[in-house]
Amino acid sequence: MSEYLVFLVAYLLGTIPMAYLAGVIKKIDIRNQGSGNMGATNVYRLLGKNWGITVLIADAIKGGAAAYIGLIYFGPWGGVVGGLLAMLGHSFNPYFGFKPSGKGVASGLGIITVLMPKVMIVAIVIFALVVGVSKYVSLGSVLAALTVMIMVFVFSEPLAYKIFALIGVSMVVVRHRTNLQRIVNKTENKFGEKNKEG
Repeated sequence: MSEYLVFLVAYLLGTIPMAYLAGVIKKIDIRNQGSGNMGATNVYRLLGKNWGITVLIADAIKGGAAAYIGLIYFGPWGGVVGGLLAMLGHSFNPYFGFKPSGKGVASGLGIITVLMPKVMIVAIVIFALVVGVSKYVSLGSVLAALTVMIMVFVFSEPLAYKIFALIGVSMVVVRHRTNLQRIVNKTENKFGEKNKEG
């Protein structure tokens, strides 16, 4: 029974609020500044490039670590459950009343890096191309997530990873629905711009 505690550890890893902690260090409440999202992009805009990259890497590490410990103990399905628990803890953080917090992109990046490195490379390329052309990080995140959904079939990944892609990608897309609406309304922040309201 004790080995199943790895899933509790995976969930708790996901709940570590990296963006919020960065804000605490800089003496601001990241939840009440900029877009209010507790993710690397909002940190980047509010605290600068170095802090944004630090939070991105830290969130990716916690997602990757959660998937890795699940994978070690229970194989591919364990990696998927561990990764999804980390994404859930990150996106609906219990320390903040389970309110929507981060959007799961960075933690998802860490998870697919551990479970599906080939898929990760393609997704990163798509993300970079979309953001480079459109300047919308949110659009790049959504299209990169959808790329993961396609690539798990192209690379014939195990069924467990296809299930992860279906659930994880759905989480990312749903969490970005307001961003997509703002893109349509031309009120979404572009990369390098100061945060707009909302």
